[in-house]
Amino acid sequence: MQPVDYTTLAALCHDLQSDWLPARVEQVYQQDRYALSLGLRTLEKRGWLTLSWHPQAARLVLSAPPPREPDTFTLSDQLRHQLKGLALTAVQLTEPWERVVRLQFGSRPGEAPQFCLYEEIMGKYSNLILTDGQNQIITAAHQVGAQQSRLRTVQTGQPYVPPPALLNEKPSLTESFETWQERVGLIPGLLGKQLLKTYRGLSPALAAQLLEAAGLDENRETPTLGAEEWDALFAVWRRWLTALEQGNFRPHLWREGYRVLALTDKETAPIQSCHPLIDHYYRHWLAGETFCQLRGQLRQTLKVHQTKLSQKQSVFQTRLTQAAGADGARREADLLMAHLHLAQPGLTQATLADFETGETVVIPLQPDKSWLQNAQSLYKQHQKLRRAQEKVLPLLGQVKEELAYLTQIGASLDQLDDETGAQERRILEDIRDELSEEGYLTLSHPRRREKDTGFNGSIYLSPSGYEIWVGRNNRQNDLLTFRLAGDYDLWFHAQEIPGSHVLLRLPPGAVPEPEDLQSAADVGVYFSQARQSDQAPVVYTRPKHVFKPKGAKPGMVVYQRETILWGQPANVQRYAKKKEFS
Repeated sequence: MQPVDYTTLAALCHDLQSDWLPARVEQVYQQDRYALSLGLRTLEKRGWLTLSWHPQAARLVLSAPPPREPDTFTLSDQLRHQLKGLALTAVQLTEPWERVVRLQFGSRPGEAPQFCLYEEIMGKYSNLILTDGQNQIITAAHQVGAQQSRLRTVQTGQPYVPPPALLNEKPSLTESFETWQERVGLIPGLLGKQLLKTYRGLSPALAAQLLEAAGLDENRETPTLGAEEWDALFAVWRRWLTALEQGNFRPHLWREGYRVLALTDKETAPIQSCHPLIDHYYRHWLAGETFCQLRGQLRQTLKVHQTKLSQKQSVFQTRLTQAAGADGARREADLLMAHLHLAQPGLTQATLADFETGETVVIPLQPDKSWLQNAQSLYKQHQKLRRAQEKVLPLLGQVKEELAYLTQIGASLDQLDDETGAQERRILEDIRDELSEEGYLTLSHPRRREKDTGFNGSIYLSPSGYEIWVGRNNRQNDLLTFRLAGDYDLWFHAQEIPGSHVLLRLPPGAVPEPEDLQSAADVGVYFSQARQSDQAPVVYTRPKHVFKPKGAKPGMVVYQRETILWGQPANVQRYAKKKEFS
C-alpha cells in the first residue's frame, strides 16, 4: 500500500486552496474510528472533505458523501459543536517537508481564526487535533500521555506543539550538484535507500519514480554510478523540486498505485484533480482490508459456534449409546422376575438362560437387595434410558441441522473471491446480516435490511446460451429457488455437499442439450465445498419439487424426483460469464 507522502499532501492542499476556499462547514460526520468528514459548501458547489488518521491510510481528500448510518462518536460531536457554521479559510502545510496540515476556521476570510484543525499524517502516529484561536488543544483523535511518549504529549488544555522535526536534510533547489552528490554517495548502499536516508520528504514510491525517470535500476548501488548517471539523476531531482515549488502537479494512475507528478513523457495522461484519484485508491484499499477483516471475523464466529455444537453432538451421541442398553436392562429384569423362585440372599450375580436364545446371561446383583428389588431397579433404569433417548434424539437432530447450516455459510464464505468488488462486498454483508438475524453475531449498528428487489448473484451462460443463475449466499439461494424460479427451469445442487443453489433458466418449451445440463452441473460443483475436487455428484430437478421444511433456516431445503449428474468444477473457466447483477 502506497502511503501519502509530502509531495502528494502538497498536491492535495494545492487543489483545496485553489477550489475550496473559503467554504462553509455545514456538517461534521465521523464514519469510523479513523475517518471524519466535513460537509463543505462554497458559492458554486458542495462536497465532503475526509480527514483520516488511519495507521496505514491517513489522508486529506475530497470524497463521496459518507454513509447514512448513526454517528455515535464523541470526537465528531465536539467538532460539530465548534465548527458547524464557520468558514474554512485556510489549508496549509505547517512546515516545509513536514506532513502536518493546518485547517483554519473563522467567521469570514481575513479575520483571525477561531479554531484550527491539525491533521498529522505520520503512519501509525497519525492524529487529528482541534485547537482554539490561542492554539490550546480542545480535543484530539488520540490523547498521548507522558507514559506513551517522552518527546511530546497531546492532552486537552495543553498548547499545541508540532511533532519533532526530522533530522534529515531538506531538499533545496539552491543546493549544488557537488553537495548533493556528496551527501547521497557518502555511504555506499542502494541508491533508493540512500535518497530516503539522506533527505526528508521522500517516500519509497517517489524514490522509485525518480530513479525510473533517470533511467536507473532500483538495485543500483551508489559506488557503481558513472558521471552521466549522476547528472541524469540530479536533473530529475531538480525537475521534481521545481514542479513542487511551482505547484505543477499532474496526477495519474501508475501500475498498481498513483503518482501526482509526471517527470517523463512516458507517464500517462494526467487527471484534472488529484482528489478523485487518491480517494479511489484508498477507498479500494480500505474496502479490501475491511473485506478481509470481516470475512475473518465471520469465519471465527462460525468456528466458535461449530466447536460448541460439535461438543453438544458428542455428548448427545454418548447418551444415545448409553440409552441403547435400555432394552437389555428390561430383558434382565424380566429374567429375574421369571426366576424369583431361584433367588438366594447375598448373591452378587445371577446366571440365567435367555428366553429367546437359551444362551447363558450373567446379571449383576446388589447383594443387600432381593431379586425383586434388583428387577425393579432394572425396570427403572430401562424407563430412564428410554426417556433420555426420546429427549436426546430430537436435540441431536437440531444440532446436526444447525451444524449443516453453519457449514453451508462457511461454504459461501469460501466461494468469495479475494479480488473484492461491489458484488463480493454485498454478498459478505448479507452473510453478516444473516448471522446477526439468526443470533450468531451481535452488531453494534445493525444495517437496515433492504427489500429484495431482484437477484444479485452470478450468471453464466451454457453452451446453448441459456443463463445459469448462482445464489452466492443463503438469502440469494432462497430468493432464487422460491421466488424467481419458473416452471420450466431446472434446479441444481451438489449432492449432500454444502453449496449454492443453481438455476438453469429455460424458456417455455425449451429442451436443454446434455451439454447445457453438464454446464449447470459443473457450476453447481464449482460453487460448493467440492470446488477443489476433480468431480462430484450433482442433483437436478424441477423447482416445484424443492421444499423448505417448516422452521428450516435460510438456504436449507429438501428435494424430490432428482436426477444425478457428475459435475467437473475445472470446466467452469470455459463458460462465458455475464455481467453481474447490480
